[in-house]
Amino acid sequence: MVLGLQSTAGARTGPRQPAAAQVLTWTAGDDITAYGSAPTTAVAGQATIVFENSAATGNTTGMPHTVTFATTDPEFNGDVQLNILANPADDQGGRHTAEVTLTPGRYFYHCTIPGHGQMRGILVVTEPGGADTTAPETSAEVHGTPNAQGQYVGSATVVLTASDDGGSGVDRIEYAVGDADVWQPYTAPVLVDQVGDHTIRYRATDRAGQVSAVKSVTFTVVAPPSDDTTPPQTSATVSGARDADGAYLDMATVTVSASDTGSGVNSVEYAVGSGDWQAYTGPVMVHQVGTHTVRYRATDRAGNVSAERSVTFTVVAPPAQDTTPPVTGATVTGTRNSDGAYLGGAQVTVSAADEGGSGVAGIAYSLDGGPYLAYGGPVFVDRAGRHTVAYRASDRAGNTSASAAVSFTVVAGGGVPAPNCPEFDERLTVIVGTVDSGVPNRVTNDRCRINELIEDEKEWTSHALFLKHVRTVLDRLFREGVVDARESDAIRAAAGESGIGRPGQHDGYRALFDGSADSFADWQHVGGGSFALNPDGTMTSGTTTEGLGMLWFPQRRYGDFSLRLQWRDDAPGTGNANSGVFVRFPWVHDHPEEPRPEWVAITYGHEIQVLDRPDGDLYKTGSVYGFDRVGLAGAGVAQKGTWNDYEIRVVDQHYSIYRNGVLINAFDNIGGQEFTPPRAGDPGTDGRRFASGYLGLQVHSTTDVVSYRDIRVKEL
Repeated sequence: MVLGLQSTAGARTGPRQPAAAQVLTWTAGDDITAYGSAPTTAVAGQATIVFENSAATGNTTGMPHTVTFATTDPEFNGDVQLNILANPADDQGGRHTAEVTLTPGRYFYHCTIPGHGQMRGILVVTEPGGADTTAPETSAEVHGTPNAQGQYVGSATVVLTASDDGGSGVDRIEYAVGDADVWQPYTAPVLVDQVGDHTIRYRATDRAGQVSAVKSVTFTVVAPPSDDTTPPQTSATVSGARDADGAYLDMATVTVSASDTGSGVNSVEYAVGSGDWQAYTGPVMVHQVGTHTVRYRATDRAGNVSAERSVTFTVVAPPAQDTTPPVTGATVTGTRNSDGAYLGGAQVTVSAADEGGSGVAGIAYSLDGGPYLAYGGPVFVDRAGRHTVAYRASDRAGNTSASAAVSFTVVAGGGVPAPNCPEFDERLTVIVGTVDSGVPNRVTNDRCRINELIEDEKEWTSHALFLKHVRTVLDRLFREGVVDARESDAIRAAAGESGIGRPGQHDGYRALFDGSADSFADWQHVGGGSFALNPDGTMTSGTTTEGLGMLWFPQRRYGDFSLRLQWRDDAPGTGNANSGVFVRFPWVHDHPEEPRPEWVAITYGHEIQVLDRPDGDLYKTGSVYGFDRVGLAGAGVAQKGTWNDYEIRVVDQHYSIYRNGVLINAFDNIGGQEFTPPRAGDPGTDGRRFASGYLGLQVHSTTDVVSYRDIRVKEL
């Protein structure tokens, strides 16, 4: 595609010979630092600009590039507005053209895509009839009031001129004072009013880049007659960072000033120690360690010289810079049960020490992925569930330690009742329906999280009623200091965008996998095997990697819920695949006693079986694996390769499993597993079968291929 493609011919006077048609070609490829090829010269007049960024010019990655002419830099022509974007996959195959009118001078072109800062260059345009190879001619004139000796009394003004016979025209004139190699642009006559001998050097450059030889003009300025006999007044100050003894750390800067009420200050000089006098043109910086004396004086235009004065100071080496961040640690205290969980609450104490010498400036902590807050004392967490407190510290030198964290579980007990929250929602940010507000889902004063107070999974009879509820909740949280005005506005906007309460907008189910890459990325794989996202919005197990494993949804836990999904048996050949849906298992990385993390779901959760194979395993589709068998007749076997609706409904310890709308199993978790002998680590009914937990999908092997889609959940 072509963006902003236009060309404008600048106005010019005088006859011009018609130019032959010309084609100027730029090419690009995989390189983001330079064009593959680019013209350097052209002739004024009509031109066809060609920009090609295609496979033929070396682009194998599909990276887009642009050719853009600058229009706001006064050093270059700005009369052509050109911005061409090309990539191999566009509708032109990466090759674009534009018709423009070029005028004599220089054009600056570059790539406007971020990260392509080195793709740039200059196009020099000359008059028709040949390239300009002739440098400009320059001259200088000195104006002022000369005395009988030809010296200029009071001041002199230098006027510089240049002309170009090569055809491209003068681009700029520059000048330098004395022997200094600092060239300045000439924009107006140069005024020199300092008494003494002076040399002005000058040169000119044309639009074809030809630079004239350096010339110079020399003259003398003398003071006008004056009865001024009073020398200037002088002073000096020393500045810089100092230590406790007043010595300057690493460097001292001496600033000299002078004033004269008569003829005016003509020059200021300084000398370091016993060194020679030098012209003072700006603050003097002294870096060498030791004690120093800087002398200074000034001369007025009548020739009066001030008395020499001086300042003395000491420079010392700075102390070694603190580059070591603080060392941090944290301890968790409280009453624990036999499983190591904290009863009723846990207290997290964070400490920091700085060995770099500058000292600890502050400690910050983050609770459950929320924003970092200033740490002022132990953090007490009494909300039942899994928690993580991250912490870091900074020293006075600006070093910040890497974030560290402690994780722990709080369970009801110790006299602290569970919070009475309308919903259960521990996602990191406040998400209304499917709209992420970006506001941290922090714990409020009543120990419920913001998400839980929003009640976006309730069956609202109208959108207006839901918005009124959200407004009431947020007004209270704002008064309590839980959210600020910006965060309140962000949540209200998300509520309005969610459409909750409108007919057909929200049935109480939240999508965990909707076929998009973003929703697939919310899941995490542990163990062997693999799941793959398919172009049709489904995911399939066991397609590439052999082994037993699990894809689980670590974003949040679910207590009482209805889980709906569709699955399809895609096993190769005539056999049937083996998979399952795991529910109510704990955080898989917190159980080092298990040899592999996926076994946490098997040992502590429940697997709702997916298996239509007539032989082999006794647990068929709809079975609660290891607890309650269902035969194929009860499962209502569907034809292989067809989609099956699956609903798993869990309330307290009662499990209902529906296949294609038919209840195929009802199970109450009141007994141990049916394995004989019992499997090692069988939790049975000893309390380790959790009342809430995470969800997952099982992969068995590359022959047990099962596809899933449309995975949704609603809390009950």
